[in-house]
Amino acid sequence: MSFDQGLLLVIATTTIVFFLWGRRRHDVVALGALLSCVFAGLVPVDDAFSGLSHPAVITVACVLILSAGLQTTGAVDALVQRIMPKTEGALLSMATLVGLGAILSAFMNNVGAMALLMPVAVQIAKKHNLPPGQVLMPLAFGTILGGMTTLIGTPPNMIVSGFRHDSGSGSFGMFSFLPVGGAVAGVGVLFLLLLGWRLVPAREEAGAAGFETGNYLTEARVQKTGKTVGKTLRDIEEALAEVDAQIVGMVRNELRITAPNPARIVKADDILIIEADPDALSAALTALDLTLGEDVPLSATDKKEKKPPADETTDNRDKQEPEENGAKEPADKQVDIQEFVAMPSTALIGRTASGIRLRSQYSINLLAISRQGTRSIKRLRTTAIHAGDVLLMQGHPMSLAGFATTYGCVPLAKRSISLPDKRQAILATAIMALAIIAAALGIAPAAVTFATGVLLFMLLRIVPARKAYESVDWSIVVLLGALIPVAGAMATTGAADLLARTLLEYVAKEHPVIALAMILILTMTLSDFMNNAATAAVMCPLAISLAAELQVNPDAFLMAVAIGASCAFLTPIGHQNNTLILGPGGFRFGDYWRLGLPMEILVIGVSLPVLLWAWPL
Repeated sequence: MSFDQGLLLVIATTTIVFFLWGRRRHDVVALGALLSCVFAGLVPVDDAFSGLSHPAVITVACVLILSAGLQTTGAVDALVQRIMPKTEGALLSMATLVGLGAILSAFMNNVGAMALLMPVAVQIAKKHNLPPGQVLMPLAFGTILGGMTTLIGTPPNMIVSGFRHDSGSGSFGMFSFLPVGGAVAGVGVLFLLLLGWRLVPAREEAGAAGFETGNYLTEARVQKTGKTVGKTLRDIEEALAEVDAQIVGMVRNELRITAPNPARIVKADDILIIEADPDALSAALTALDLTLGEDVPLSATDKKEKKPPADETTDNRDKQEPEENGAKEPADKQVDIQEFVAMPSTALIGRTASGIRLRSQYSINLLAISRQGTRSIKRLRTTAIHAGDVLLMQGHPMSLAGFATTYGCVPLAKRSISLPDKRQAILATAIMALAIIAAALGIAPAAVTFATGVLLFMLLRIVPARKAYESVDWSIVVLLGALIPVAGAMATTGAADLLARTLLEYVAKEHPVIALAMILILTMTLSDFMNNAATAAVMCPLAISLAAELQVNPDAFLMAVAIGASCAFLTPIGHQNNTLILGPGGFRFGDYWRLGLPMEILVIGVSLPVLLWAWPL
């Protein structure tokens, strides 16, 4: 082992460890790996950012923009309305939903397909008295499976195609992934519908009153003339216990108190932090004469207060911000309360209601947050929002819709965000279809055909130029642009070949089928704990080198990487669609393996023989 090889393997191992640790953004970790290689002389300075112009990166960005156009014009909404059965049983409704999700994911970003169909899944669960998770998890897994069938279905496929192009064998075609991906997706969807959904833990019961989204942590203010003034926390907790709610903290004079003494006397204007489901929350507020801490309009005094510095994020900020700098109240006084899911890619992640000036800018109150797996008793206004959080918002319907559109949140009730435009929807569908056909027929590379589609989208105002840039997940672009040169260094230094020889000698024992299975399982395991695009970028050089050492067809190994990188079913962090259902399904971290483990075993059992048939060694 040379010094350069050893140093590069250390950098690569450290990068994977940081990916698995998950405490730093994946794009930041990838950029750190690239710069480490540049400073160490492993990647030439002139090639440091060459990955940003790679066809896979361009294709990923273009597909995200085209997917946004299909969503905003209402093209997919129209398809859903036409296809979804109106009066059939639960199994047929679920089959139609999961099948539609898989098909849509083959031709658009699978996270976008999941976001579009989530409200439909919630309605199906409510209609058929099912726990929402038993519909949401099959839908999430179905959209992941559907993405494996085409070149543009998921970023790992485009990354794998890019590595094949760089190796001198040319890119994969639009439907090169269909034989293996289609077999896995078909068997997987059948399993989900016939048996898999029954393996999903039923964390709550859905009924006529709606579905549960897990427990909320919300603030309830003690009124000056309320029933609770002068009572002890023990007395209040006894009343809350009758509706399955509990006090987990309180705020007095802006001081947060964790685990307050049950003998503490409650005073006027105290804020009780209550953990409860939505129904229990409503009953508790009524029984104890409490008001939600944020359930108040901006007062005249709010407008007269001096505006704080731009970076202010204290609890008093909402009281200080003048309304004239934010959104104006609509003329009518209609006020709705609605739940929204924080998307994994939303700009809300890591920010607070106070930090984004939710009340002064949007005239919206944040009433509660539902977050599975963790508990926080910080003030709502200063609680950082996490991916998968369910936010209970109060405001005018127009204000709520504007906020959700701006920050990419998914409503859990009937959607009223997109204003369908039939003409634009037809244009968007036609352009997308032409781009796919042109790429499939080899008229031009996928990056060129989809970039042309994006240009037409902007010229025809299907997606405004500003919205086009907002539609791109730039963290994925940076991730790919940074890791592609690092992967190139793995090849040029011989580190990938060295690692391949080691695995071949000590694990695969020079048996091609065992080596293929090893690549598939290793990729699936990594993808359950780190970004799937990063997994594909890390595993492709190893797969190519291993195939070269065995002197067998590298396409089978690259396809194994593509399948493994997409099959992240064991954890809520393995894929964005898994994260998206964490809150609405009421899931815990350990719930995913109950369906995810049989799914991954099924994927291995189906994909290996089909790989050997479709891409002979």
